[in-house]
Amino acid sequence: MKAEIDIISTDRAPRAIGPYSQAVSSGGVMYLSGQVALDPASGELIGTTAEEQASQALKNLGAVLAEAGSGFDRVVKTTVYLTDMNDFAAVNSVYARAFGDSRPARATVQVAGLPKGARVEIDAIALLN
Repeated sequence: MKAEIDIISTDRAPRAIGPYSQAVSSGGVMYLSGQVALDPASGELIGTTAEEQASQALKNLGAVLAEAGSGFDRVVKTTVYLTDMNDFAAVNSVYARAFGDSRPARATVQVAGLPKGARVEIDAIALLN
């Protein structure tokens, strides 16, 4: 028996810039593709600092979560990708505000580069309501 997979898409987050979906869900779990700090309307990168970019990336994730009727309180795992690990503390402050009392499991990794020259990318796994 093949599992049902639903594609989740919203205009309130940037369109995928490759052959992937903003998110998919199956079995009550949503898998969100990585979000960088793209403006949903223009597709242009917003912000120059890691803090500004993390804020927009999290807004984008929030829009995709909301489209599926979920939210930051339902996120069980994230991965934060940084082009410079020196940005860790700045990103943490934005991340903590977005998640509030929720504390999903998380990995943070430094990468050589991200799409559109972004400094931060964040993906997530969340439960559906």
